[in-house]
Amino acid sequence: MEAVVYTGPGSVAVKDIPRPQIEHPTDVILRLTSSAICGSDLHMYDGHTDAQPGVVFGHEPMGVVEEVGDAVRLVKEGDRVVVPFNIACGQCFNCIRGFTNACLTMNANNPGAAYGYAHMGPYRGAQAEFIRVPHGDWACLKLPGRPGDSNEDNFLMLADIFPTAYYATELAQVAPGKTLAIFGAGPVGLLCVHSAIMRGAPVVYIVDKDKKRLEMAMSLGAVPINFLKGDPVLQIQEHLKTMQPLHEAMRYGEDKMLRGVDCVIDAVGYQAYDRQNPDQFKPNQVLIDMARVANFTATLGIVGVYTMSDPLGKTEAEKHGMIMMPWGLMWEKGLQIGTGQTPVKRFQGFLRDQIIAGKASPGAIVTDHIKIGDAPQAYKEFDRRGSEVVKAVIQFF
Repeated sequence: MEAVVYTGPGSVAVKDIPRPQIEHPTDVILRLTSSAICGSDLHMYDGHTDAQPGVVFGHEPMGVVEEVGDAVRLVKEGDRVVVPFNIACGQCFNCIRGFTNACLTMNANNPGAAYGYAHMGPYRGAQAEFIRVPHGDWACLKLPGRPGDSNEDNFLMLADIFPTAYYATELAQVAPGKTLAIFGAGPVGLLCVHSAIMRGAPVVYIVDKDKKRLEMAMSLGAVPINFLKGDPVLQIQEHLKTMQPLHEAMRYGEDKMLRGVDCVIDAVGYQAYDRQNPDQFKPNQVLIDMARVANFTATLGIVGVYTMSDPLGKTEAEKHGMIMMPWGLMWEKGLQIGTGQTPVKRFQGFLRDQIIAGKASPGAIVTDHIKIGDAPQAYKEFDRRGSEVVKAVIQFF
């Protein structure tokens, strides 16, 4: 079968590899219909992780059940399903508490496992024609319809980025009446806008430098902030000053809450652009700006990726995942911080039903549909981050 294989920093190739087989009675073999290229894949692609050549990339599987192990009871051959990027047993101490992002049994080295990702276990990625799904009864979320229908892109987003975006709004405690700033208008950042509007946020700012992505964010209901035009924190503060009805609604002293926002989301991670040198990375740029724009007692949701090691870090500290944070300012403001990988299964069913009901359309952010042979070029384009490619989907039908 064909698969997208990492061949070294800045390079992937489509190679023929053996088709997966049932290894345990609880396994499912999935024939992929769609699989997306994720911004998280770029960390490995760029050489910012310890991923070694030969890794099959991809962690957003959706397709049709091809084969099931003898112990699988809840799904059958021919079922259309989507699978979370988390690989989990569903039964360990963390899983039964809902933290399937930190399963204790599926990765010999650390809590948490995933398809095709550095430090996340030995599992092949999902940018391939077939994939082995461990603990298939737990993992497979059944979907209505048929491959290639009008919800193909919408349902695919349930594998990772839609639940991740929704989780970010939960970590940041987005709620009716709370203002929000999102850093990063990539696929997750865009779906953070979508999720925040679903949760009733009245004002949503989104910070990026890419014109197309900011336009997409605006179409979803956000106020776009281009950091190439100046300090994004100051831009947000200036915009808040123009919202006269909000100021008039404040009692004595409460106008201080209009100097920043109530909730902040980091949808960028450690490959954040340095605002003074926009072509270079500054790992703590977003963390600094989050602390500055946050109101006292604000809540922060950090779903942008920060790894324990970065071979390309500029300092020894950065190479070991140690990044300076404005801790004094964050403590002074009494900020609450939530972070980490998403326990996708916790939100998948709810978000699927929102799609079915016509209340969510996360597939709207997909810009490119490609065949697997086009993946190497799509990676090059996506890696430019300022290109026309926002979310690319590999289709197998």
